[in-house]
Amino acid sequence: MGKPLRNQGRNLTPRFTRSEIKEMEKLLDEQRGELVDESFCQKLTEKFNALGRDESRAIKVKQVQRWFQSRLRIQVMETTPSPVDSKETVVVLESSSDTLKDSDQKVPDILELEFEAKSSRDGAWYDVGTFLAHRVLSSGEPEVRVRFQGFGPEEDEWVHVKRAVRERSIPLESSECHKVEMGDLVLCFQENSDQATYYDAHVLEIQRKQHDIRGCRCLFLIRYDHDRTEERVHHARLCRRPSNRAHNVAEM
Repeated sequence: MGKPLRNQGRNLTPRFTRSEIKEMEKLLDEQRGELVDESFCQKLTEKFNALGRDESRAIKVKQVQRWFQSRLRIQVMETTPSPVDSKETVVVLESSSDTLKDSDQKVPDILELEFEAKSSRDGAWYDVGTFLAHRVLSSGEPEVRVRFQGFGPEEDEWVHVKRAVRERSIPLESSECHKVEMGDLVLCFQENSDQATYYDAHVLEIQRKQHDIRGCRCLFLIRYDHDRTEERVHHARLCRRPSNRAHNVAEM
């Protein structure tokens, strides 16, 4: 079997931070007509990259353009929803809200959350662009069909809701290294000669170091869950799990 298409160029699509997404969402409301203009996206890209991103995490102009294009399409769909899309979204997410309503937790606005899904092809996690459909297997297990952000329909997959869909992991910024502790589940960027993808890993050891003008210099010894290999990495390779909510959709 050939290497999954999704591995190609994965290291060229680093994740936006929460602060970057908030800024783009604000621009989405204020400057709709200019958002996909290349010069506008170029300036925004340069601004993001100048704020502490190293070369391996640099954002590209096309990535910014695709983000705005995707959000604009979603807004159009929300104003003229198709019966299928509207129905399926409710079915997929309604159990999440019900679970929280029965607890003491505050119910989040589910439509504002972002998700990631685990591919059955390589066991790696990718950002979800869109939930396309929902089905229940004969065993009673729910599945959703997802389109991964930045990939076309040929890469769509059916994934298990409870085991392979969860709230999106958060890129670990230099000032947030203290939020990661030994034993934590993290998402780590693994790069080798065959592929470059995000996999689940656990933190085995942390070497805390004094931050300098370059930012965090701490080293994290992690063990990947899928192949049990160990590696020492800097914060730029890590994404942390949200600490204030459960780890997957079905548990929210």
